[in-house]
Amino acid sequence: MSSSCADEVLSTEIVHTYVYDIGRSVDLKMAAGYIPAYPDIGIGKRRDTPAYFTLPKPLVLILNTKDCDAPYFEKFTALAKIYDDGALTLVVRYRLQSSFESLAEKANIPVRDAADSETVEQFADSSFQMVVNAIKDAVVGLNKDWRFDRETYTAFCIRQCPELTPEEFIAKHREAAAALLAGEEKSVLHESQIRQILSEPLSYRRDDIAIFDMDRCIIVDPAKDYEDILIIAEHANYRLIELRALDSLLDKWLDEAERDVRKIYVSGAKPKRGQRVGKLKQGKLQTLRFDALFTLENLDNSSKIIGDYFLNMVYERLCSIFNTEAWKISVERRLDALQDVYDLLKNDTADHRMLTLEIVFIVVCIVLPLIQILQVMLKP
Repeated sequence: MSSSCADEVLSTEIVHTYVYDIGRSVDLKMAAGYIPAYPDIGIGKRRDTPAYFTLPKPLVLILNTKDCDAPYFEKFTALAKIYDDGALTLVVRYRLQSSFESLAEKANIPVRDAADSETVEQFADSSFQMVVNAIKDAVVGLNKDWRFDRETYTAFCIRQCPELTPEEFIAKHREAAAALLAGEEKSVLHESQIRQILSEPLSYRRDDIAIFDMDRCIIVDPAKDYEDILIIAEHANYRLIELRALDSLLDKWLDEAERDVRKIYVSGAKPKRGQRVGKLKQGKLQTLRFDALFTLENLDNSSKIIGDYFLNMVYERLCSIFNTEAWKISVERRLDALQDVYDLLKNDTADHRMLTLEIVFIVVCIVLPLIQILQVMLKP
């Protein structure tokens, strides 16, 4: 037998995770009435994960794949996860025998199903449309044009490498591994990029290794004990898309706030108009602000990823790659800016109100008594 598993056909699993933002929130009890979904049982406590570690508990719907057919895979499964804060995740996974060099071309294999899908990508899209259409009445703030923000993440899980350690395996195929993670041709990448992409591998046991990039990761684990890593990768993408959706929504509100200010102060709208706009937008803003703050709090607290343990390192690595902290800062800055705009608008209308009250006071307490005194003095 060869001393390398480079040319060997390996047992591999490819896991595609598609994370969508479908609206501001989902009533999970109502959604469960529309589809045969069940509450998620949560993540298994493996490795050194502490007992307090928790994740959001979505509704889980197992998708029908019995009619799916493809030339390569051994097992094809798919499920949807529905979260109460408006996120929906599709996880499509299949096992196949493949050489490491051939994995890139098998990431979006041809597949045939009842919906006439031709690739895994099309299968995921048609499945997503089906699920959203089924639960749309349970979604608050569903995008009316059915254009949904999406994040995709693919894990290439090597389940067999009999004669090399994981480190040796990656070192042997470093150019192919870097190209697979970057989504590039093997011959394209410069040596500096290869070093950078492969620079921060993570391992828990001697016989496993995981390397992460923006859209893909490689997991080498003959023990097949990588479910928790896949869930952490999903959660990091979930955090990214929720922050990005909030940022986009707040950006629209800032544009609207600018239009309101121009209407009131530039176009010469009457104070009464400004007062009405201020009250209306202040109420809407507070609702939006609470939703955003609750979402931020849930994202920060749902995982309680604090401490120097393995899954925390995985999560921090992914959040660093996705730059989620910058997205969070952007959301908080936009919230503060909106609050300042409408606070000023509210204070301005309050000043108009005080001025009106002062005029009324002067008229009632000074002008009217003077008129009455003059009337008495001038009375014959």
